[in-house]
Amino acid sequence: MTSNGTTWTVDTVRSADGTTIAYETAGEGPPIILVGGAFNDRSTTRALAAALASDFTAYGYDRRGRGDSGDTGPYAVQREIEDVAALIEVAGSRAYVYGLSSGAILAAYAAAEGLPITGLALFEPPFQVGPHGGAKAELPDRLTELVSAGRRGDAVELFLTAAVGLPPNAVAGMRGMPEWSWMEGLAHTLAYDTTVTGDGPLPAARLGTITAPTVVVDSTGSPPWLRDAAAATASAIPGATHRSLEGGFHEVPPEHLAAELRDSLLG
Repeated sequence: MTSNGTTWTVDTVRSADGTTIAYETAGEGPPIILVGGAFNDRSTTRALAAALASDFTAYGYDRRGRGDSGDTGPYAVQREIEDVAALIEVAGSRAYVYGLSSGAILAAYAAAEGLPITGLALFEPPFQVGPHGGAKAELPDRLTELVSAGRRGDAVELFLTAAVGLPPNAVAGMRGMPEWSWMEGLAHTLAYDTTVTGDGPLPAARLGTITAPTVVVDSTGSPPWLRDAAAATASAIPGATHRSLEGGFHEVPPEHLAAELRDSLLG
C-alpha cells in the first residue's frame, strides 16, 4: 500500500508460541523495529517509520492482541520479547530496535536477553524512580476485571489516572473526544502494558547487562517522572547516552525524533 508518498509492504511472522504477528515495512537501509506502547498499533508508529524510511527499513508491527496480530493466552512478557525476536529474524537476523513507553521497556528487556540488536533507542520507558515510585502490583488484575465486566471506558480511565498520572478531571473531559473510542478498543491490552512496566524499582541490574549501543530520549514537555525515568535508565545502561528533545507530553514530532535516531544510531 502507499500512504503519503511512502510505500508499505504488509506481512506476518509467526512468533515462538505460534502467535501470528502482523507487520509492515517501508524504506531501504538497515532494519529498525519500532515497538509501540499503550494505545499503539502499527498505524501509530507509521509517521515515525516514514520519517526514518530514507535511512532505514522501518518495521512497524501490531503487538499481540492489537490490530491484525493474534493473541495467545495466558499473557507473559516473555512472549512479547519472543515477538521482537521473530521480527528481528525476519528482518535479517540483526536489527536496530526503537521502543516507546512500555515498548521501550520491552526493547530494553529484549536487549538484556542478548537478542541480536545492532543499536537500541528508548523513548521514555515508564519506570518508577525516586520520589515518583509506588507499587502498582494490583493494576493489571484490576484492568482485566474491568474489561471482562464490559467496562472498557473505566479501564481506560484507571490506566490514565493510576499508570500515566493524569488528573481525574482531565480524564473525565477526554471521554467525549473522538480518540476515546480508539482507546476503549485497545483497553484489553492495558493489562499487558502494566505487566511490562511492573511494580518495582528501576531494574538496574537487568539494564546493566545491555551491551548494545543505546540512546535514551525524553521530551521537554513530559512530566518530571517520565524525564527522571529516562535519565535513570540511561545511567543504568553501560555507555548509554541521554537526549532531551523539544516536544509535548510523551511525544516528539516524528521528523525531529527520526533525526536524533539517525544521528545516535548511525553516527
